[in-house]
Amino acid sequence: MIAAALVPILLGVVVGWAGFLGLRERLTRESSMGVRTRASMRSEEAFKLANRVAGLPILVGGAIGVLAGVAAIVMPTTAGLLAAAVAGVIGMFALVIGGGLLGTRAAATIPAPAPAAPAGCSGCACGAGGCGVLQRAEN
Repeated sequence: MIAAALVPILLGVVVGWAGFLGLRERLTRESSMGVRTRASMRSEEAFKLANRVAGLPILVGGAIGVLAGVAAIVMPTTAGLLAAAVAGVIGMFALVIGGGLLGTRAAATIPAPAPAAPAGCSGCACGAGGCGVLQRAEN
């Protein structure tokens, strides 16, 4: 039954570490951790802001997972152990989801980057049709 108490501890450490890295702006879009929504993935700036805002709730969620696992270990009954472990995991995930929503809202405040110029268009007056002529000549 101790294995059931280790689940929230291990999850809490991983989640807390992700929250810490988000707060410290150490997560990158290439990594597999962090707030990864459409708004946060628009730019590096949006990604860093989303994860900085989400970092504290996620870090606290990780701490709750670890504390719930420790509480589960010291419970005198199996029912108490399971109740503490399940409550800790639910609380941790609620904070992770809340942090993700806050991070997504923050990322949405960053304007979308300007679209890149079409291939073959290097500073010409694209609106004047210059690139169309250039592209047709290349084909």
